[in-house]
Formats: sequence, structure tokens, C-alpha cells
Amino acid sequence: MSSGLYSMNKRDFDTTLDPKRVRPYGDTMNDGKVQLSFTLPMKADEIAAEAAKQYAMKMGLEEPSVVHMADLGVGYSFFVVYGSCTHTIDITGIKVSKVESSVMSMHEVDDYIKNNIGRKIVVVGASTGTDAHTVGIDAIMNMKGYAGHYGLERYDMIEAYNLGSQVPNEEFIKKAVELNADALLVSQTVTQKNVHIQNLTNLIELLEAEGLRDRFVVVCGGPRLSHELAKELGYDAGFAGGSYAEDVASFVAQQLTATI
Repeated sequence: MSSGLYSMNKRDFDTTLDPKRVRPYGDTMNDGKVQLSFTLPMKADEIAAEAAKQYAMKMGLEEPSVVHMADLGVGYSFFVVYGSCTHTIDITGIKVSKVESSVMSMHEVDDYIKNNIGRKIVVVGASTGTDAHTVGIDAIMNMKGYAGHYGLERYDMIEAYNLGSQVPNEEFIKKAVELNADALLVSQTVTQKNVHIQNLTNLIELLEAEGLRDRFVVVCGGPRLSHELAKELGYDAGFAGGSYAEDVASFVAQQLTATI
């Protein structure tokens, strides 16, 4: 019975989905149900709740309801609002810039480097600028890695140097030259007021000013970064959330091979 129910639901899904007019899915196809959260500079009371509902309506939600309100103190309130979105999107013409490399396992990367480069490659990583968060760079670099995906320190054919957090761009470059690095990895977690854009841009400008940009494969990653943005800023690749060490290692190894 369960497989029959699955088949029925799949048929319903296939016949009601219009790829040119996609809406969010909540309880049924095309109901447009969404949940969003935001903060208002108001104390948590009935007026604030009504303000949150009206704001949601201005964003295009029908019949919004405040399902959660919390006092954040000092005149600020946090809201979770649920409602139906009226807008649709045509997904047939969407094109996304993505990293063009074949993702290999850790052992496959090691074999690839042995066979195509013939020596260990040196990778230097850091959370640069004022960013004090190391969770991103640690997930990629540290031996234990993240969620079962081992970091670059565990790779036999990679010499990985994790410089930690709040590393000035000038020091980052200096250390990379000292270690004769092949690749630079930059993690940016703190992104208020687009400070990550400023810092990432500054690093590329410094490399170009010193005639070093073409010496390294330069990669950045973080929750608000994409491959498209990274390329615009002058990087070879950008990795968003959900990326692991093997994604970065595969790209770096293949990029280095292409320049040999």
C-alpha cells in the first residue's frame, strides 16, 4: 500500500508542477506556504505582532500569522511568521555559475596529485581580516574535518597549514610566500555590512600589487559566498556552505595540474 501511495503522490506531483510558475510547497502543491524570521526594533507586544504581520503582507504573503515572538531586550523583538507567498518563478531559464571540477575522495585526490603533480602540494588557509571565527577553515583544514569528511591535514599528498583567525592579509601573503604555497584558502564567516567583500577584495589587490596573484590558486569560502561572487572578486573559486574538504582539494589539485 505504501508504494502505491507513493506512486499516486508522485503522479500528482508531476501533473501539477509547472516549471514556469513554481511556488513554495507547504502542505499541498502550489500552496506557496513559507516561513520566515526577522527582527523589528520594537518591544514585544500586541503592536509589534501586528507590525510583523503587516510587514509580511508587504513582502507578498497572504494571511500571515505570527507563530513565534520573542523579546530580545532593549526594544527589539524576534518574529517567526507563516503565510502563503503569492509570487511564482520560472525555473526553466535559471543558470548558476558553479565550480567546474570533478569531486574526488580523499584517497583519489592523493592518487591524482601523485600521478599528475608528483609532489606534495602546499595549502595555506586562514580566517583573514577581523574575522575571529574558525569553524569554516577548521572544517576544511583540520585533520578531523567535519561530518565525517576529513580535512586537508589528513591527506598524504597535501601539506596543510591552518593559520587560524584574524590573520591580516599582509601576514597571510607573507606566510604563503615563506611556505612556498601552491594554494591559499580564505574563510569568511563575519559578513556584517559586507566586510567580507572588502577583505576579500583587499587580499586580491595586495597579491596583484606584489605580482603574486598568478603564483597561487586562490579560493574563498563562507556562508554568504558563491562561486560567481568569488570569480567577480578575482578568486579562482568560491565555496558556499555545505562544501567539504574533498570539494576544495579536488578543485585545487585539478587547477594546479591545468597550469603545469
